Amino acid sequence: MGEKYLIVLFNLGGPDSLDSVEPFLFNLFSDHHIFRIPFCQSLFAKMMSRFRAPKVSERYKLIGGKSPINELTELQRSMLENELKKTLPDVKVYSAMRYWRPTIKETADKIKNLLFDKIVLLPLYPHYSITTTGSSFNEWKRVYSKDSEKFSYVNAYFDNPKYILALNERIDEAVLRFPDNVQDDIRIVFSAHGVPESIVKKGDPYTGQIEKTVECVMKQRRFSHKHHLCYQSKVGPAKWVEPSTDKMINELAKQGVKHLLVVPVSFVSDHVETLFELDIEYRELAEKAGIENYIVMKGLNDSKVFIEALSDITIKALKI
Repeated sequence: MGEKYLIVLFNLGGPDSLDSVEPFLFNLFSDHHIFRIPFCQSLFAKMMSRFRAPKVSERYKLIGGKSPINELTELQRSMLENELKKTLPDVKVYSAMRYWRPTIKETADKIKNLLFDKIVLLPLYPHYSITTTGSSFNEWKRVYSKDSEKFSYVNAYFDNPKYILALNERIDEAVLRFPDNVQDDIRIVFSAHGVPESIVKKGDPYTGQIEKTVECVMKQRRFSHKHHLCYQSKVGPAKWVEPSTDKMINELAKQGVKHLLVVPVSFVSDHVETLFELDIEYRELAEKAGIENYIVMKGLNDSKVFIEALSDITIKALKI
């Protein structure tokens, strides 16, 4: 009988209804990997989630009343399992969400009594940060302490050739959405989720890996267009990495740039930060600033090439 393999696919998760926005935010603000509150973090999380829930709920109303990240992660999970079965007949893929359901603990409880030979912990974060992959892995270790000798951790895959190819396929699709006569004049704006500057100063590799991904993407497409890198989704008063996406859009508009293609580079599926922040909020900003064509690239979502990348990464981690 062949070996049995389990794959755990980690992602952020998102509210699956407007009623779940506040509890989702509570889970997020409770994570000390992002918000380090020396005392009473649960009280901080309760206050912040209650304060921000009305505003955040309005955003979700504009994108369908819930986050699509849960359904897209399930789609990616199913596609990956089917792809892996071409090589590994006895493999099962589970998803585990850091801030929503199925939670990491729920997934750990589901598999703790299963028999398996190896398990791969695979984040849907191509770039390592203590705030994302690190947080998920630490939570996994907290709730699932046995069989550690069977674990393989995938920390990052920011320069994986098929991941880079998947991004470029999406970029090519987006370029074709511009009028033919302006396609050579497009500026590509890579927008990554930001992190506090203090985390980077402590040695977090995230921003360096983002820069490497952008370099790989542009090199693969032979530097077809001028490009820029910026960061979005700042929360709280602390200083975050710069330049910010909104400031970048305004600065390019001042320079006379008229055609922007925004590439969500740190996200592998569409959610509120792509569908609302980039495609609604910043679109309004861009149009007011004089941008004539503003297009946001579709997330990798159901990209077959991206799933092939995840399959290759998984098999390499299993050392088969």
